[in-house]
Amino acid sequence: MDWLIKQTINFFKRNKSIENSTALLQSKEDFLAVEMPVSLVYNGISHAVMMCSPKDLEVFALGFSLTEGIIEKPSDIYGIDVVEVCNGIEVQIELSSRKFMALKEHRRNLTGRTGCGICGTEQLNQVYKNFPKLDRTFKFDLNLLDGCLSDLHKNQQLGQQTGSTHACGFFDLEGKMLTIFEDVGRHVALDKLLGWHAKSGKPNGIIVASSRASYEMVQKTISCGVEMLVTISGATDLAVKMAEAHHLTLIGFAREGKGNIYSGDERING
Repeated sequence: MDWLIKQTINFFKRNKSIENSTALLQSKEDFLAVEMPVSLVYNGISHAVMMCSPKDLEVFALGFSLTEGIIEKPSDIYGIDVVEVCNGIEVQIELSSRKFMALKEHRRNLTGRTGCGICGTEQLNQVYKNFPKLDRTFKFDLNLLDGCLSDLHKNQQLGQQTGSTHACGFFDLEGKMLTIFEDVGRHVALDKLLGWHAKSGKPNGIIVASSRASYEMVQKTISCGVEMLVTISGATDLAVKMAEAHHLTLIGFAREGKGNIYSGDERING
């Protein structure tokens, strides 16, 4: 499945230095990131449809299943098949019987859902999920962060070609990039990364993301036991409250030589 397409487009260019100059229309070839519906199907039942880049969907399915609490560990999934269908992609996930029964019960509790997605008592309770507080197992040298940001930028192949995707990179405690995942959706990019993280034995390290820190990004990070999240943009108030409550180190507006430490500065050196 292609995740990048080439297309001829019109663009305009105006000479700002010349007063009252007119914009000239020109044609050029441009790259567009592919965005398509991906249906996550558990034991034959469609559970969710996400708009995604059609790449790295096996680790996406694993990460989504973990961050949504559908599974506790990778071995709860017996198999994953990615199948192209006429209007998108199906990711067919075979769950253990115990986890599938729990998922069906969860779905029964969502039958009263309204258009906003989280209305109703049950839905509001499910937004604020209970996770254990994170352990404090390391110190991270802030002097390494500039290199992490540079490596994240340099390795965004899809982003550099299209300018329309997010990226999440995982770095060890020496600042070495272990992997990077890109997607049109920041949550999907993070789920892909967290699926890889679980599959790789949950190495210690930090996540650097090319997005803001919303509560969903913080919640997903906490749910998989990663202790530090760095984002290029800022954080929401709920994201900071959640990070503080669960002992996550959260840094936003990360730039060369600077950033906002919203919570968890006890893990920071430098």
